[in-house]
Amino acid sequence: MKISAVIITLNEEKNIARAMRSVNWADEIVVVDSGSTDKTKEVATEFGARVVEQEWLGFGPQKQFAVEAAANDLIFSLDADEEVTEDLQKEIKAAMATGKMAEGYRVPRLAVYCGRKIRHGGWYPDRQLRLFDRRKGRWSNDVVHESVKMDADAYIAEFRSDLLHFTCDDIAEHAKMIQERYAPLSAQAMFDSGRKASVVKIATAPLFSFLRDYILRAGFLDGTQGLIIAGFGAYNVFLKNALLWQMNRANAG
Repeated sequence: MKISAVIITLNEEKNIARAMRSVNWADEIVVVDSGSTDKTKEVATEFGARVVEQEWLGFGPQKQFAVEAAANDLIFSLDADEEVTEDLQKEIKAAMATGKMAEGYRVPRLAVYCGRKIRHGGWYPDRQLRLFDRRKGRWSNDVVHESVKMDADAYIAEFRSDLLHFTCDDIAEHAKMIQERYAPLSAQAMFDSGRKASVVKIATAPLFSFLRDYILRAGFLDGTQGLIIAGFGAYNVFLKNALLWQMNRANAG
């Protein structure tokens, strides 16, 4: 059975080479780019990828477009800031060699944040379904936290080895991601589902988030990075609820 590795990109010049090296064992690599202005497409081409240009459709739909652009039914979906470890490569190859693969596989994802691997605070093992038969599954249309949804009768197995996720090397970058992507998209999703914000939730939900991630989920074991992550998690909760309150207010008016 042949396998296609698929990656979506937008200005990923600093990451794309690392990601592509980690899937050079695939029968093909498909990169779907949504308008990069750096050298992402050139680097991808140099590494042997088939580059397809597609205007941005949203995270889930863009990844599904990449799946459908692939030549093979067996798909490994990788983000540009991720890397398949050698141990995970070996597990994938061993599963393929059996000739009796599951229809989907979840992998544990290990985040690297400001130079440190994060194993606590709710960030690990963060299992993601990334290897799948596209005839049995597809990406969801969620505006944030998209995932692969498999058919009810699909058999799903799990790999033990990690997929590395290089999240942030810069604190300002993390703040920008929350302000421009995660909080607004989460607020919109909550608004679309009919959720309401309240002053109590705006005030207390961030505190609960911080205590849960830093204390109950042992984020303190990840050192200063663990503290920063918990703080940003609380900020994200505060901002998305504040934005939801603003949306509710505008809609009521």
